[in-house]
Amino acid sequence: MPERLQKLLAKHGIASRRQVETWITEKRITVNGEIAKLGCQAEATDTITLNDEALVLAPTKKHQHLMYNKPCGEICTREDPQGRPTVFDNLPPLENSRWINIGRLDVNTEGLLLFTTDGDLANQFMHPKNEVPRTYLVKTTDEITAERKKQLSKGVKLEDGMARFDDIKLLENQQAIVTLHRGKNREVRRLFESQGLKVMRLKRIAFAGVTLPKGMPRGDLMILQTLSLG
Repeated sequence: MPERLQKLLAKHGIASRRQVETWITEKRITVNGEIAKLGCQAEATDTITLNDEALVLAPTKKHQHLMYNKPCGEICTREDPQGRPTVFDNLPPLENSRWINIGRLDVNTEGLLLFTTDGDLANQFMHPKNEVPRTYLVKTTDEITAERKKQLSKGVKLEDGMARFDDIKLLENQQAIVTLHRGKNREVRRLFESQGLKVMRLKRIAFAGVTLPKGMPRGDLMILQTLSLG
C-alpha cells in the first residue's frame, strides 16, 4: 500500500523523516524516474533513487539501537569537508540500512548520543512536541550564584525566544547538573552566557530516560536492546 515517501524511507531505516523531507526539497530523490515532491507517496517496490543512486528497501526487520559516548572534537555529520572526525566513523557497519543520530551535540560537547536504524523513532525523539528531557554536566568559568540559578530557572530571553532550565543542581568547583526539555542550538551554553558565565566543559549524561554509564570511556559504544520514548 502506498504511503508518504518520508515515512516509507524512515521505516526502512534510510533516514529520518525530516532528513528525507530535506532531500525532497533539494530535489535529490526520484520515484520511478520522476523528481519527488513533498506529499508524494510510494511503495517499497517502486524505483527510488537518491542522488541518482537506487535505494534498496529491504524487508523491514527488527531495528537496532546504540548509545555512544561522544568525545570532544567529533562532529555529528556523516562527512566533513574539513576532514574532521565524525561520530559515524566508529559505528558498526550495517547492511541495507544506516545509522541515524537522534539529535546532535556540537563539536565541543561530549557525552551521550543515541543512534537507531528506525527513522520513525528518531523523528519521535526529535519532534519538539514530545519535549524529550536532556541532562548535562556543566563546568563554568565562575561561580553559579543563587541569584544566577534563580534567573536560569525562572527564564531568560534569548534571541530565539524564552529559555530556562527545568532543574539545576549545584556541585562543587563551579559545576552543575542541568536538565531541560528543548534542543535549540547551543541552548545550554547561551543560557549560561546570558549570566556572564562561559561554559568550559559540557557533557550530556542523560537523554530521554537513557543514562550514560559512569566510567564509560570516551569513544565507546553500547548496543541497546530497546529504545522508546517511555
